[in-house]
Amino acid sequence: MRLIFMALGKRKPQQDELFIPTANLRPGPGYPFYFKLNEVLGQAHFDEYVEDLCAPYYKDGDRPGIPPGIYFRMLLIGYFKGLDGQRGIAWRCADSLALRSFLGIGLTEATPVHASMSVIRQHLPEKVFDKVFVFALSLLEAQGLLRSKTVAIDATTLETNAAMKSIVRKDSGEDWRQYLQGLAKAEGLESPTEEDLRRLDRGRKDKKVSNQQWVSPTDPDSRIAKMKDGRTHLAYKAEHAGELESEAIVATTVTFADKSDPATAPVTLSLAEANLVLAGNKTEIEEAMLDKGYHDNELLADLAARGVRTYIPERRQKSRHWTDKPADYEAAFRANQRRVCRRKGRQFNRWRTTELGARPDQREQIAYAQMCAL
Repeated sequence: MRLIFMALGKRKPQQDELFIPTANLRPGPGYPFYFKLNEVLGQAHFDEYVEDLCAPYYKDGDRPGIPPGIYFRMLLIGYFKGLDGQRGIAWRCADSLALRSFLGIGLTEATPVHASMSVIRQHLPEKVFDKVFVFALSLLEAQGLLRSKTVAIDATTLETNAAMKSIVRKDSGEDWRQYLQGLAKAEGLESPTEEDLRRLDRGRKDKKVSNQQWVSPTDPDSRIAKMKDGRTHLAYKAEHAGELESEAIVATTVTFADKSDPATAPVTLSLAEANLVLAGNKTEIEEAMLDKGYHDNELLADLAARGVRTYIPERRQKSRHWTDKPADYEAAFRANQRRVCRRKGRQFNRWRTTELGARPDQREQIAYAQMCAL
């Protein structure tokens, strides 16, 4: 056996050259997904559309801001990369040559910073983002991809930037520390230390905090909720509906985190129907897939009255009584139960768990498959 020896290489600090010829730059092989996405957006005249849409909210003569075409492309990058903050989106765009090419920003130009993105987000009303969303659906509709009569609905909690330590009592305005000091005085401790407060807090039996009693002064719309990993945090609830065949998101809503799934599902379904109509689709939604968190007799009866067949797995329950409930509740429950147990219902459940709940690293693959069909 022949042995090959080589000297140990050492990393040497390098000093950037003052002038670099453009021909010597190594841009890399590029990213086929973003090349295809730019091609689709260019054929649809996306930049012209969003510029006309945002023009009423800009002032003539002021310093030029981020072009709307670049801003909305950065939001797309945040979705495909799984970045939930504007700072992370700005950093990723500044660091990647492929994303620079997607945005149309040269190597010698500076990419937009997160502060500029915040200014635009505050100036543009919600209806602008809704119209851009419908514009994307119309691209799919123009190619005949939105033809399924089945949608799947799922929800998750989004953690806010507000801290639990900042919550205050609604009745008295006391923060958490002041509240504990009041409890300590009621226990006979006139000057409690920090250790005394922590010991008192750990020993209390009624440690649950209620949204009816506590609120965040910095983010009053947020709600105290239990996250999927078990932590308790201030959060919002995000819900979305996805179309079956194209796997396209047809509706998204953000609401209070303390709202139950059965209470928000009808709103998301109605929004999905409205978005499909605005996109030029004439197919009516006839079937809805949801997880067992949505299983509720009132929701089943409501969707049945709207002509929507449900596929919702049943929650475990010892017994059910129908004598004190409306007559249509049992009929809707039995019909949903039969559909879930059938082969089609099992297929729908597998699709909902694998496709609609795609991880961030899978979103680009799904979107690339959709664009190749355009």
